[in-house]
Amino acid sequence: MRVSVILVAAGSGQRLGFNHPKAFVKLAGEPILHHCLRVLAGVEAIVELVIAVPAGMESAARTEVRRTDIAVPAKLVPGGAERQDSVRAALAMTSAESDIVAVHDAARPFASAALFNRCIEAASRAGGAIAAIPVADTLKRVDNPPAINGTVARTGLWQAQTPQVFRRDLLIEAHRRAVQDSIAATDDADLVERHGGRVEIVEASAMNLKITTPADLEIAEALAARRMPS
Repeated sequence: MRVSVILVAAGSGQRLGFNHPKAFVKLAGEPILHHCLRVLAGVEAIVELVIAVPAGMESAARTEVRRTDIAVPAKLVPGGAERQDSVRAALAMTSAESDIVAVHDAARPFASAALFNRCIEAASRAGGAIAAIPVADTLKRVDNPPAINGTVARTGLWQAQTPQVFRRDLLIEAHRRAVQDSIAATDDADLVERHGGRVEIVEASAMNLKITTPADLEIAEALAARRMPS
């Protein structure tokens, strides 16, 4: 089984309070992208890596690839206006010989190689699989803030994460139809689900957090410090 990985690293970093792209913000002294690449270096099924980065950051991304000594070919592609555009551009660069494509947000530096492997195994069987965790908090519907309109039962609700892994042909068709039908989605599983694709849940952990706000970065720094050898 041949697996291509798309690493989405084109976020601006503005919500983090930085004037440079999020993937290049330092976490425990290293760019967030560096942490993701170190994880991917431990996933044996990967045969290629395609990284979507902001235009002008290709050289910096290439430097991080070299530093992590990742043993597969790495391609770089400029990111698009939206995440979906970045994934579509990177998907077009994946090898036709790959059976499976894993899409991962570089803003999740704590995904493990074991989680990637479990998602790859599930997707090879079902066609699609995503890392996710059960919703733990009580959910409120608020149509006209600040008044609450109702409480949403959390039974059966899961919070999607990445990696999200699919058969390559299935993901390509899902993105093709999204362009054709002017569909915008916040994750790739949504696009695949809309056209009848089976996507399974692979239970992950809240440790696989996405770094979006300064508070997230503060938590990530604490997690990284715990994982670093003393």
